[in-house]
Amino acid sequence: MTPFTAPSPARAFAGASVVVLGAAGFLGRWVARAMSIQGARLTLVDRSRGALESVLSEWEARGEMVEADVTDAAALREVIERAHPTTVFNLAGYGVSPSERDEAIAARINAELPEVLCDAVADAANSNGGVPARLVHVGSAYEYGAIGGDLAEDSEPNPVTLYGRTKLDGTRRLRARCEARGVRGVTARLFMAYGPGEHPGRLFPSLIEAARTGAPLDLTDGTQRRDFVWVEDVVQGLQRLALADAPPGAVVNLATGRLTTVRAFAETAADILNLPLERLRFGALPSRPEEMAHDEVNVERLRGLTGWVPATSVDNGISRGVAFLRRTASRSM
Repeated sequence: MTPFTAPSPARAFAGASVVVLGAAGFLGRWVARAMSIQGARLTLVDRSRGALESVLSEWEARGEMVEADVTDAAALREVIERAHPTTVFNLAGYGVSPSERDEAIAARINAELPEVLCDAVADAANSNGGVPARLVHVGSAYEYGAIGGDLAEDSEPNPVTLYGRTKLDGTRRLRARCEARGVRGVTARLFMAYGPGEHPGRLFPSLIEAARTGAPLDLTDGTQRRDFVWVEDVVQGLQRLALADAPPGAVVNLATGRLTTVRAFAETAADILNLPLERLRFGALPSRPEEMAHDEVNVERLRGLTGWVPATSVDNGISRGVAFLRRTASRSM
């Protein structure tokens, strides 16, 4: 069967009203950048106006900045009502950083926010007689948990972390609410997205910092296999899913379908960064209990809906990330 090919994101968002929640976060800033380049009218929402101002400057994004708590349902409804968006990207999340372990906050942001947002989108459309905005919600590979296999979307998940459990709850709530309210919402399950702007302590920024300082970098043995996805491919995937003809509440793996060991990723980055391999101390750290082991990620649903899968190789993605950081550093001098 020939896959459906969604319209190219390059022109589809020009002039469109788009709301980005979590706009100052890692993925949010890249979505804001891409949408600005494409000419969208952006409403950028985050809890910190200072962080938003930094993103607008460093990531060359443009849009109306709204400082708001995404767990405040009334504030969220006001944002949606005022913006009249055609698309809403929910990139807000809690639990990626090791310091984020509050169960109540995780429940509000990861589990409850998606259905609150779906209701806000549906109610805004009803009040002005329009069509509900398309809603793209970011999920996580950690929703699958300890199941192994090829991680197809219809697998039965078994999350083992607070983050994974609450994200899965949010995915399920979103599906039920989208089906009930007739909202074209989709959950994009992300895997190992990497690039500039990641949380400090994750692999890519840790390698960048080691190259900058010359300090040794403690790592696990690096045998874990991960589906590394360059951040701009993630953004393109989110945009394509916003345009795709997916059923309400659909869950779609946003991955390359190719696995690379952590060690191979680190060694490739070291070569590009001129970081001596002896500074990579593999085995100095224990593997985390929640580490996932699985086969290549199943991306057939993504391919079928969009006619596309991420194609950027690990070496190309790392090179692009390093080049971006060097450009931004030179502009600030």
